[in-house]
Amino acid sequence: MHYPELAAERDAWILAQRPPRNQLDPLLPLAFLLEEERSASGEIVPVATIFLTNRECPWRCLMCDLWRNTLPDETPRGSIPAQIEYALSRLSAARQIKLYNSGSFFDRKAIPLEDHAAIVGLLSGFERVIVECHPALVGEDCLRFRDQLGSRLEVAMGLETIHPQVLEKLNKRMTAAQFAAAADRLRANDIDLRVFILVQPPFMPASEALTWAARSLDYAFDCGATAATVIPTRAGNGAMEVLAAQGDFLPPTLATLEAAAAYGVGLARGRVFADLWDIGPIATCASCRDDRIARLSRMNLEQCILPAIACDSCGGKS
Repeated sequence: MHYPELAAERDAWILAQRPPRNQLDPLLPLAFLLEEERSASGEIVPVATIFLTNRECPWRCLMCDLWRNTLPDETPRGSIPAQIEYALSRLSAARQIKLYNSGSFFDRKAIPLEDHAAIVGLLSGFERVIVECHPALVGEDCLRFRDQLGSRLEVAMGLETIHPQVLEKLNKRMTAAQFAAAADRLRANDIDLRVFILVQPPFMPASEALTWAARSLDYAFDCGATAATVIPTRAGNGAMEVLAAQGDFLPPTLATLEAAAAYGVGLARGRVFADLWDIGPIATCASCRDDRIARLSRMNLEQCILPAIACDSCGGKS
């Protein structure tokens, strides 16, 4: 069955393609790690990144696979502070912290509002707190959380793409104008913005992927972003495999991701990071992939365009 043209039918179609979700303990984070990231000031700072376990996001975005590691019901009160405490007790000291939760931090059914005070207490000492949120939920809860923090708040939002027809088909229930309105609200309230951009989402021809990634980066910085991450669109959620079989989705090449990252870094309007998580499926050339991934990792830290990696096998085009 092809992807529905009617928006009202898309949730059901996406849900019907899903394999079973993973079973998780609500008192334990999905994962946590210490990473290094270039800050807005140009320093390389240690960042504690915690992937929280919580209720599934209420939006059924076509490309999302994060639901696989979420709870089927509302997050129990007290479990998010317990997860953060568990992770921080096992991580080395960091200056910044990312609380990523496979959805929206300001979704009260994912992160109970009653837990905000306890969460804030655990975040004392961090100079920057980074959370993620759907633009529709950037509201009063976000502002109150900012007021409780003793550190800088940064909100990461998925723009995905500004291609109007593709964005509409992603089932995110958001327009580029609505994204800009949420970004304006963050800026007006002295909250920093980080943006996620998909490289070659479904329904986008490979020949247009770089053009639209570049336009989306331009738009993100026009909206006041201080950082943007370009993410190679991946399969793995059931729906994307169906689209791939029907010819409506093809993952980007590593070369396309490299070009998108280089374009963004070259703008010098803010930090641009290439998402290297699970990069293996698009890094197909065994002769050059390790060197090319290492180059992107260095570009993430140095924020300069490094010389391309020559490859006799693929010519650097894979």
